[in-house]
Amino acid sequence: MTRSFTVQGLGEIAIRCRDFDAMVRFYRDVIGLETVENGHRDGIHFFHLHNGVAGHTCVLALFRSKTPPVTGAPSSLHHLALSLPYAEQDAVMDWYRARGIPFSVQEFDWIGWRGIFTRDPDGNTVELVARDPAHAPPAP
Repeated sequence: MTRSFTVQGLGEIAIRCRDFDAMVRFYRDVIGLETVENGHRDGIHFFHLHNGVAGHTCVLALFRSKTPPVTGAPSSLHHLALSLPYAEQDAVMDWYRARGIPFSVQEFDWIGWRGIFTRDPDGNTVELVARDPAHAPPAP
């Protein structure tokens, strides 16, 4: 039997939160994500990422955890990367600086991406990544 389907996009990222309220504020107020209409109730908060595939809205879902989840280096989550236009990355850095939010920048020359890394209130690494439109792929 051959596989007759192709994954076409990300549907959801779900994070169990140690500090649910701080995490909601971070992704709403710092990162700027918008809440999905009717996407919040006790202990769950859905943020809209993009329109997704075939009508399924791509979301970041935060869940209040009854037991503290492992975050940071011991967690199996390496990092969360969200995309935005390259031209907006300077605004991200200015935004972080104005709020005293520590961040680092890494260039991925092999693929032409630049990532701006910070941490959310639970200690997860959050990257805002973009492709440099001036990047030329290496010659074969």
